[in-house]
Amino acid sequence: MAVTFSDLHTEEGIKSLDQFLSGKTYISGDLFTKDDIKVYAAVLEKPGDSFPNASKWYDVVSSHVASSFPGKAEGVRFSAVAAPAAAAPAKAAATAEEDDDDLDLFGDETEEDKKVAEEREAAKKSTKKKESGKSSVLLDVKPWDDETDMKKLEEAVRSVEMPGLLWGASKLVPVGYGIKKLQIMMTIVDDLVSVDTLVEEQLTVEPRNEYIQSCDIVAFNKI
Repeated sequence: MAVTFSDLHTEEGIKSLDQFLSGKTYISGDLFTKDDIKVYAAVLEKPGDSFPNASKWYDVVSSHVASSFPGKAEGVRFSAVAAPAAAAPAKAAATAEEDDDDLDLFGDETEEDKKVAEEREAAKKSTKKKESGKSSVLLDVKPWDDETDMKKLEEAVRSVEMPGLLWGASKLVPVGYGIKKLQIMMTIVDDLVSVDTLVEEQLTVEPRNEYIQSCDIVAFNKI
């Protein structure tokens, strides 16, 4: 059953997370899952000592993230005040990829996916920006089959250069039947980069579509 968290940038939101994590190690079940990554991405910083359950969970997830992305961090800080449009991307991240057990590993876009994309675009258009904001995006890049050269696939992804786009850490994640997907972080300037345009006009067209079958947004969070 899906769990909904809101306002995780506020003390009230962290309080509800702390209460939920009472007696738990992870968000869903006894194993580290994508649910932990999604919630972790929405928490701006480690919860204080007044939230012991959330603080302990944050440390556990941090250790998993550190082992997956071993590169040296230079230090990044986030504002404690979230932008008004943050609610829509957070909702989009929470509803993505809920069914990983389907035999069709790279299925067609569903109506729910389309709705999420429309909500995200509507949120961007409705926000009157006095200065350009930034977003952190976690992207799944899927190959055609198990014979696709994943090194060349990642090179094809990183070859996309445009103002306001910065590629970050990446890793290969097993999907099944010998197939792996590339999971890569990127930071974008909202006024300069549209993720949908990036995917449709850069990543999934020639010559990059020789390696890339499709792309999915796993998490989308305002910075």
